[in-house]
Amino acid sequence: MTLLRDGDLATAFDRASGAYDRLVGASPGYHTQLRRSARRLRLPAAGRGQRVLDLGCGTGASTRALLDAAPLAEIVAVDASPGMLRRAADKPWPPHVRFVHAPAERLAPAGITGPFDAVFAAYLVRNLSAPASVLDAVRALLRPGGRLAVHDYCLSGARRHRLLWEAVCRAVIIPAGALGPGGADLYHHLRRSVLDFDTVPELVARLSSAGFEQVGAAPVPGWQHGIVHTVLARRPAKDGDGADGGGDAAHVAPGNRP
Repeated sequence: MTLLRDGDLATAFDRASGAYDRLVGASPGYHTQLRRSARRLRLPAAGRGQRVLDLGCGTGASTRALLDAAPLAEIVAVDASPGMLRRAADKPWPPHVRFVHAPAERLAPAGITGPFDAVFAAYLVRNLSAPASVLDAVRALLRPGGRLAVHDYCLSGARRHRLLWEAVCRAVIIPAGALGPGGADLYHHLRRSVLDFDTVPELVARLSSAGFEQVGAAPVPGWQHGIVHTVLARRPAKDGDGADGGGDAAHVAPGNRP
């Protein structure tokens, strides 16, 4: 199957949006793992005075995870799919959470400007047709020392995790997706996009090449161990001179963060 990209992918998410919450809610640990990754940003003081970009918010599960981790943060949640975004915006939110329709590649025309203290990108980077340009834009939107958390299906590189992902897709994810209004196309894309995407070491290298520092990965527990990871990074406090920006964001090795 050819991977879905850009407008075709947004349309597929539109078609699937009505059943999306039900499908991900049936995935063991889905919401718990999003909350875990949001906490790994370690936003101080419950997010008071912090500004956070939820890039690729979907129906708002990642937004809710950020709000749980940092209930006082200002959150700007963005998605390219109008259908998914409507589902998100229709849920109850405090006034410091707002939703904006925009592709990740065109944030500035939608009025998304920095600086942000943190960016949360859940299940996004794998779906981008031009990830390098989006990561450059994300880095520019972050304040110096600001943090990025990429939460995604990103295989460890071990053969057993690739085989497990294939088996779960064929036995569970694709058949379940086929029962929804959007059909199975989106879930065939999901399977293929993960297999074609970076392994954890490759994604760490990609973020480092994009100018982020202190880049590292942490796994999640459950059946997704070795399949879903949080990759954490930060914008250098002084871009271009190699200076250490200080702060408490340490290099992350698998297993050494909650």
